[in-house]
Amino acid sequence: MKSTAYAFRIGKITAVMGIGLMALLIAAGNITDYYSNYYFVEHVMKMDTIFPNSDIHYRAVQSPVLYHTSYILLIAMEGFMTFSCFKGVFSMYKKRKSTAVDFHAAKKWAVYGLISGIAIWFIGFEVIGGEWFGMWQSTQWNGLYSADRILTFITLVFISIQLKDEELS
Repeated sequence: MKSTAYAFRIGKITAVMGIGLMALLIAAGNITDYYSNYYFVEHVMKMDTIFPNSDIHYRAVQSPVLYHTSYILLIAMEGFMTFSCFKGVFSMYKKRKSTAVDFHAAKKWAVYGLISGIAIWFIGFEVIGGEWFGMWQSTQWNGLYSADRILTFITLVFISIQLKDEELS
């Protein structure tokens, strides 16, 4: 019978795989249905749906080139996140029966993937979109609730994979 330590390792692998799958679906959706979320990026950066009397309208961007550049960068980061999470899953799976030190070392790419997710949904959505571009003021183009949900899962997985791994019995 496998030890509880083995079950926790499988749980960590499964959690990172779930985050990687989510990133893959988001990136694939943004590529195959480019303009659905492109318009989201455009309107957030235009700031055309925030409070009309807001004093932060000077931050608005009126450049389609910058909208596309920002969106393509976002998709590239989602692609990197996907790659990193899946590479981490593969590495962790290969080391699932190894020593605790070896299994912990195998988490490196998973950590990169999770950090890139934090960069996307915290720095990108919460900080830049939410605070700089005032996305919180928009009832039409507000992705903060989705970002909160995604960021919560990523952060919980990030914390959980860092918990000490026990040796297998």
